[in-house]
Amino acid sequence: MKNFYLDLNNKVVLITGVAGFIGSNLAKKLLSNINDIKIVGIDNLNDYYDVNLKKERLNELLKHSNFIFIQEDIKEKDIIFNLFEKYHPDIVINLAAQAGVRYSIVNPDVYIESNIIGFFNILEACRHYPVKHFVFASSSSIYGLNKKIPYSTDDKTDKPVSLYAATKKSDELMAYTYAKLFDIPTTGLRFFTVYGPAGRPDMAYFSFTKKLVNGEDIQIFNYGNCKRDFTYIDDIVEGIIKVTQKIPINDENNVRYKIYNIGNNNPENLLDFVDILQQELINVGLLPEDYDFDAHKKLVPMQLGDVEITFADIDELIKDFNFKPNTSLRDGLKSFCIWYKDYYQK
Repeated sequence: MKNFYLDLNNKVVLITGVAGFIGSNLAKKLLSNINDIKIVGIDNLNDYYDVNLKKERLNELLKHSNFIFIQEDIKEKDIIFNLFEKYHPDIVINLAAQAGVRYSIVNPDVYIESNIIGFFNILEACRHYPVKHFVFASSSSIYGLNKKIPYSTDDKTDKPVSLYAATKKSDELMAYTYAKLFDIPTTGLRFFTVYGPAGRPDMAYFSFTKKLVNGEDIQIFNYGNCKRDFTYIDDIVEGIIKVTQKIPINDENNVRYKIYNIGNNNPENLLDFVDILQQELINVGLLPEDYDFDAHKKLVPMQLGDVEITFADIDELIKDFNFKPNTSLRDGLKSFCIWYKDYYQK
């Protein structure tokens, strides 16, 4: 597939969810590497996890004079339209969403507000204030009960196992409709288990670290028979930037719309993952060398909303962008452990 190149120099880029894990790292990379780019970031700074971590990420971005931060919620349509009217973004990268599979089971309302209504507001704004490229975050969770591995973007995704997954599937459908009706060049990205320094505390690697350091037991679901395609944050950011710079050409239905997986293409068993994590925690001095991991490991059944394996087919990503995530799990967890020690044991 051929694409049209989009120069990011002198462009106004709107990043929603800019205080989030992916959004903040993306903004930081763009501000550091692209000449005369202006980043407008919006985030509601909700308390789904530690707000101080979000503020710490924001403080790094606010050091840049060409970064503008707006603390608002994308579910407020008037605010989104006013923002588009004021800044007229050339590119919109929508990363704002209520994350978390398990949380969607106990608190569904916020997923509809952010992932459906908020996403719709962004689409409507892109319709009325045309943009050169709309890029949005989807998720590997939309593959749901799909039995075929690795997961291909050609696979059916009509059997989600969580409301979070269902909202992400809805986003893809709405985005395609708007791309078709209003000729909005659109690319969706299905991320696979993103991890790294200053990541989300609700993610397994982060909560495992906290519990292990505190001498608590950790629960490993499905009795350890789960595999995840762990993808390091720097690889995710590089993938987003490469995709953003190329506008998809019309598909067979004359729609400028494309979906890609961004994953490491290498699922890791959770037991192996935790073993590497504890080794790196020992290496940075957060755990003693004689730490008895087996005494703190509890194998438990699968949790509601989870799947046994995630595995990204990234052939399309390689073909169209000559790009493949390549950070090893050990290198990624080493970086995370170094950050964790520095951040929490200052």
